[in-house]
Amino acid sequence: MLTPAPQAKTKRLLRRLNADFRGKAPLRNKRSKRSEVMEINGAEAHVIVDNRRMVHRAPVGGRLRLALAALMVVLVIAFLIGLSVGYQPLDLAAIKSDPIASAVFFRLRLPRVLMAGLVGASLAMVGAALQALFRNPLADPFTLGVSGGASLGASIAIAFGLGLNLAGVPLIFVAAFAGGAMSVLLVYRLARSGGGIMLPGALLLAGVVLNLCASAGVLVIQYLTSYGRALQILRWLIGSLDVVGFDLLWKMLIFLFPAWLVLVAQARDLHLLATGEEPAASLGVNVRRTERMVFLAASLIVGVTVSVGGAIGFVGLIVPHAARLLFGQDVRVLLPASFLLGAAFLILADTLARVAISPGELPVGAITALLGGPVFLLLLRRQQRYSAM
Repeated sequence: MLTPAPQAKTKRLLRRLNADFRGKAPLRNKRSKRSEVMEINGAEAHVIVDNRRMVHRAPVGGRLRLALAALMVVLVIAFLIGLSVGYQPLDLAAIKSDPIASAVFFRLRLPRVLMAGLVGASLAMVGAALQALFRNPLADPFTLGVSGGASLGASIAIAFGLGLNLAGVPLIFVAAFAGGAMSVLLVYRLARSGGGIMLPGALLLAGVVLNLCASAGVLVIQYLTSYGRALQILRWLIGSLDVVGFDLLWKMLIFLFPAWLVLVAQARDLHLLATGEEPAASLGVNVRRTERMVFLAASLIVGVTVSVGGAIGFVGLIVPHAARLLFGQDVRVLLPASFLLGAAFLILADTLARVAISPGELPVGAITALLGGPVFLLLLRRQQRYSAM
């Protein structure tokens, strides 16, 4: 027979299971009872669960539809602003009659806005996934050193003149993916080296050290390579979303779209992993498999985005926290919300970079760093205060 304390704990766990797997808890005043078999303290026990005290909660599907509808409106507004604002404002109604305006719109402005949307959405989704996986609000591709590793890999490819394609795949994509994957693996190993427990401080320290090592490697490569390629690496590291035409966008989508699907497929497991590895494993989550899939998808996404736009930092830090404040902690809602909000955020940041010092142009990475740096410090201070309590 169960004592009152374990019995109450078991009831709470089963209520949470209802909410997680069905999307909503049973309605109030439901007087149905059911018997569940659970293993408690090494022994099987039949537990009678009474649904009369369970309170109705909004289903995940409803919250997801609300988030998608609201953020689609925000994305459309950001998209229209990005298309109409620039060094030379375009009248969208005159595109059909003016061949110059049409060429600027379809060859330069529209591909650049789409590029900003793809990069922003990808980095924001990776940031939300890594924060759930590592259970650390400060995790993002930039702070964990993933962007630094991808930058080092892409710099090596540029220095050796590897601008060719391998089976239609740019070798810079491959080199950046390899650098990002190695960075994720190293950070993960270093952060878990103390008895298998992942400490937030060790995670951030490993990411910072890895970023420093990658930056030193890039500087050595720039010093040793030719002047022209060193200048190419420097221009690429600054970060820019310049693109002509849609060919590069299609090549990016070949790699990004499957990686997006992998992260979305892992949303349920990441939602449970956010509470801890042991509770997630007890609920049927294959923790190691989920980690491997998220590492692979995150490395691929960061490798592709870094090889195209350079190291654009803090998008994966700012956007998931904004989405979390708006739509809650549920990772199944947070991933698609971060995707749409990240696209809108980087489109607006790139628009600001284009017009801030017109006719010149700021690197979009500088805009995101100016916004993300203070947010990172505030989050770090808040986490330290909670850790001291």
